[in-house]
Amino acid sequence: MFRKLGQSMAAWSFKYIPDPSIFAVLLTFIAFALGIFLTTSGPMDMVLHWYKGFWELLTFSMQMALMVITASTVANAPAIKKGISALASIPKNSKQAVYFVALVSVAVSIVHWGLSLVLGALLAREVGKSLKKRNLTFEYGLIGAAAYLGQMTWHGGLSASVGLLIATPGHFLEKQIGIIPIGDYMFNTMNIAVTIGVLIFPPIFAWMIHPKDDEIKMLDPEVSAYLDRTDEGAHRARAVVTVGDKLNSSRSIAYLLGALGFTYIVHHFRTKGFNLDLNIVNAIFFFAGIILHGTMADYVQAVKDATPGVSGVIFQFPLYAGIMGMVRYSGLVDVFSAAIVSISTLNTFYFWTFISSSIVNLFVPSGGGQWAVQGPIAMKSAEMMGASYIKSALAVAYGNTWTNMLQPFWAIALLGITGLKARDVIGYATAVMILSFLVFALPLLFLPV
Repeated sequence: MFRKLGQSMAAWSFKYIPDPSIFAVLLTFIAFALGIFLTTSGPMDMVLHWYKGFWELLTFSMQMALMVITASTVANAPAIKKGISALASIPKNSKQAVYFVALVSVAVSIVHWGLSLVLGALLAREVGKSLKKRNLTFEYGLIGAAAYLGQMTWHGGLSASVGLLIATPGHFLEKQIGIIPIGDYMFNTMNIAVTIGVLIFPPIFAWMIHPKDDEIKMLDPEVSAYLDRTDEGAHRARAVVTVGDKLNSSRSIAYLLGALGFTYIVHHFRTKGFNLDLNIVNAIFFFAGIILHGTMADYVQAVKDATPGVSGVIFQFPLYAGIMGMVRYSGLVDVFSAAIVSISTLNTFYFWTFISSSIVNLFVPSGGGQWAVQGPIAMKSAEMMGASYIKSALAVAYGNTWTNMLQPFWAIALLGITGLKARDVIGYATAVMILSFLVFALPLLFLPV
């Protein structure tokens, strides 16, 4: 029943929902109109508010782009890919493959959402290849959906955009809420319960919706041919002739640079304790990628291969920043905050924040971009309610990540790696999303931070 529901919802979304970039543009127009009708700002005022905010997230945009790129370079390093190939032989049938890929994807997402996306996709592809070589039938679309589940479960973990941003000095809400350490964001009763819940239940739900053996779809001929291909990866044979070639291919240079980076990282943790922010997370993956690839030439190639995955971030984040400017500077933040407060009690406030965030995510698929738009509203509402800033931030984070299963924006990289089409994945992912609702909702209603 849930599988069929997910498939019908996916069919509807791909028939009627436009590209996420169009959503960002449409949301700009909506915010513009609401500012005129709900505040004292006139059309020219809204233009000024929009442009005032347009460039305010350039640092944050670069940080988010680097999160995608550095995670991709690590996942595509030869040693990591070799380990993935070894793991791919563990599942003995299609149902085991679905559960195994889902579990790995979710577990890795607690460490880094970008790594989970790329590593999960690589694992799904290699599992598909392994099952195919053994002449076993398997539901490849569901295996791909299992790899995507990390995008539903990451926002309470170590790479949480919201958590890392509010832990970063100079963030755009610092004057209102101050600096909140990532340890306070992660290691509280509610988030620990949610983290345990997402590790246990979504992989089980993915296993539960697996079709019967006689209902497994035949592989599409194009997908079948894709799985038969060999993957050469970023490491390509290069002629080493000139002094420049030798420098490019020098392992000593790469390892020295990596050692320099990790010298600072060790110093950071020795002097500041468990103090993660966006910059230190990116630094860890940046220098780990250099060491894992072994030469600057291979690492630069891996960066080039990963760069197309951040095109959406580059284009959409200035638009999100402009929306944030209109919401903040026109007074819409107060209007929206009052509306949420009016329907909430202190006990239900976090739940309604979660629901509103789930809806906004369909328009603003980036966790960081959504926080830029919704963060000021959520924090103002929390202030009006006398509610916890941390729990309110987590409510926004959970809503953002939960409906990613309906939102194909982040699936683009996964589809490119697995050879699947969005319609093969999103229906199954939506079914798991529906089943996982209480994993997020119950802790928000009943547990303290």
